Amino acid sequence: MPADTQAPGRTAPPPGYRSVFRVREFRTVFAAHLLSVFGVVVAEISLSVLVYRTTGSPLMSALTFALGFLPYVLGGTLLAGIADRHPARRVLVACDLVCALCAAAMVAPGTPVAVLLVLRCAMAFVAPLFQGTRNASLSDILGTGDAFVLGRSLLRMVAQSAQLIGFGLGGLLLTVLAPRAAIALTAAGFLGSALLLRLGTRSRPARSSARTSPLAGLRAVLGRRRLRALMLLFWLPPVFLVVPEVLLAPYADGIGAGTAALGLMMCALPVGTIAGELWAGSALTARTRSRIVAPLAAAGLLPLLLFAVRPGLPVVLAALLLAGLAHAYTLGLDQWYVEAVPDELRGRAMTLLSTGLMTLQGVGMALAGLAAEFRPVHEVVTGAAVLGTGVVLLLLAELRAAARQEERLRDETAPAVK
Repeated sequence: MPADTQAPGRTAPPPGYRSVFRVREFRTVFAAHLLSVFGVVVAEISLSVLVYRTTGSPLMSALTFALGFLPYVLGGTLLAGIADRHPARRVLVACDLVCALCAAAMVAPGTPVAVLLVLRCAMAFVAPLFQGTRNASLSDILGTGDAFVLGRSLLRMVAQSAQLIGFGLGGLLLTVLAPRAAIALTAAGFLGSALLLRLGTRSRPARSSARTSPLAGLRAVLGRRRLRALMLLFWLPPVFLVVPEVLLAPYADGIGAGTAALGLMMCALPVGTIAGELWAGSALTARTRSRIVAPLAAAGLLPLLLFAVRPGLPVVLAALLLAGLAHAYTLGLDQWYVEAVPDELRGRAMTLLSTGLMTLQGVGMALAGLAAEFRPVHEVVTGAAVLGTGVVLLLLAELRAAARQEERLRDETAPAVK
């Protein structure tokens, strides 16, 4: 952490999100992010409608959403090294162009459903590379301090907000446009993103020229004890946090709640998450955000214990909102992570971080559904809260042990003072 340069007895006000928007390059990256998120949301809903109209199969329609998750682990693992071996701007523009070409190919009349699904897979395949490269490039644009954390938070909130408004707007769009015409807007969104990134960001050299196998790249990142613990602290809590989200429909049905109540419950967690990030980014200093990581991470899943009594709508809303608010610890965790990653591994490490987040959330959703086949929903959510809290406490203990180990190694290698 940078040293505090304020006068004694005075606390520096947190810089807030407006300070990040003063950086011209970040404004370009943020605008490009809006366009690409718009493209993904419109593609998902339009493609699912198109596939359903073509096949009449709910399963095939659902597959279009699943294919947004499944290729992540393959693409993130195989492509992670590209993020460091090539200039970031070139990688980002290339990924956007690949997605634009895939979307344009979907627009062609008579494209078989199998080809549509393959094209959707291709878009998802390059997504972790794009996200990892963009997150790594933020450290070049904003530095590795507080501005980086706030920039990451803004991009994350845009993606989270897509859960609340994106699909609603996509549905409205399909009332005036045919699915293929809407997908054409997806292609335009990705092209616009590519153009913004090409013209509005600086060309910077690659971080590393070393060529390594995907397995060697994984070892380079996960072989570092502290970095591994930090990555797992990003990956694993969401595995348990998605459990109530994915089971809200059967839970609402079980307590006799209507569709309006279900809609409120589905909004509670993302609203809490966005509100928590806004509060942490706007009202807290970097030092305070670092201090609240451990307590908020440890307590983040505890509100879900309220599901043990099979509560009604008000208590469920409160539990989900509190669980979302606790996610504010992510900003401090971002700072720890970027400080722990060596510059030459930053693109790879960020790509693997995105890969694990998406992949394991998908695993968590599947396991939650499987568990609910054998146990009542409220018991599954309660069990996820207990198990998840135990996992987080173990990870925090491992993180402290890794930090102590690093301190001992520094002390042993430091030159003796005469």
